[in-house]
Amino acid sequence: MSDSPAPLADPHLVFDAAEGRRDLVILGSTGSVGTQAIDLVLRNPDRFRVTGLCAAGGRVALLAEQARQLRVRTVAVAAPDAVPALREALRAQYGTGEPLPEILAGPEAASQLAAADCHTVLNGITGSIGLAPTLAALEAGRTLALANKESLIVGGPLVKALAKPGQIIPVDSEHAALFQALGAGTRADVRKLVVTASGGPFRGRTRSELVNVTREEALAHPTWAMGPVITINSATLVNKGLEVIEAHLLYDIPFDRIEVVVHPQSYVHSMVEFTDGSTLAQATPPDMRGPIAIGLGWPQRIPDAAPAFDWSKASSWEFFPLDNEAFPSVGLARHVGTLGATAPAVFNAANEECVDAFLTGQLPFNGIMDTVTAVVAEHGTPATGTSLTVADVLEAETWARARARELSAKATAEARA
Repeated sequence: MSDSPAPLADPHLVFDAAEGRRDLVILGSTGSVGTQAIDLVLRNPDRFRVTGLCAAGGRVALLAEQARQLRVRTVAVAAPDAVPALREALRAQYGTGEPLPEILAGPEAASQLAAADCHTVLNGITGSIGLAPTLAALEAGRTLALANKESLIVGGPLVKALAKPGQIIPVDSEHAALFQALGAGTRADVRKLVVTASGGPFRGRTRSELVNVTREEALAHPTWAMGPVITINSATLVNKGLEVIEAHLLYDIPFDRIEVVVHPQSYVHSMVEFTDGSTLAQATPPDMRGPIAIGLGWPQRIPDAAPAFDWSKASSWEFFPLDNEAFPSVGLARHVGTLGATAPAVFNAANEECVDAFLTGQLPFNGIMDTVTAVVAEHGTPATGTSLTVADVLEAETWARARARELSAKATAEARA
């Protein structure tokens, strides 16, 4: 292990650990991660100042309210046609004669903001569209608090080529847990990473029992409140497969030393097993403000960032092996992660299309992974090497999305025939 490349995320190495108040840019500010990050910032004005916000553009009233609360310099939206409504919402929030923040708009807006002058960029965008802002933040020398796992998964070699040691701090609850537990030893001491999964709403069901599950059932996550795409990914355990790939890339641990275990309570967020037989677990009640605080504040901890356990009350913590037959997504993720190159991008893009097809009633639940598996198989073994480009990723994603839509439509037509 000592001769292998340095990990992207290392608690022993912190890139540019600034003292005093940190200037932040928040990408995906109106989403789940973004709103919780803003809550944390507002409760800690002596530690953080937000200079820029970015959102897709579908919730301009909330974005304008956030801009006023935080007094940001710049607001960005991905959708140019949202600018008039955003400007009107900003005028309603700001006083008469008070200058409005600068507005950036378009597909490059998030990347422009990610490269702006600040200490830390929180990338809370959902989906692989977060890749360009991730690369922009790294290239500009910002500390990257990474909640957008897809950008690392689809562009792993690109991210690894740009990131300096300690420049990435993971924000996913599982990877923030691994990040903290890894601080207890050296890389040579690590035997295994253990990533926990809640099991989602269908834990314990067989594949045949998942045939007729509904959209509403799949969106009813037992422990976490998340957006619809991530919630469906949790129900299929695709989210856990993506996290296995992310753990491999962040910590440079081989896939055969990354294990997934089902933990329904979602109290233990992940564990590190060391060579002496010790296992260190990071545990908190399920609340994303804790991992977000790690991403924004490390190596300092933010007091009362999230609730702690009440140890005066009895509780039970359970752990179960993963059912790979009912939930084949983790095994398929290991496969595409091992293939590398554009295979993870194909896996992720096909899944995003299939989740959308399920949410709109075009695919049954089991059809999500059946279709993703078929698309990955058609893609085959990508060319190896270190020459992956953003264009390669975009081309592979475009093909995978189109093919997933074709197969979904075919499955729908056959079901109705």
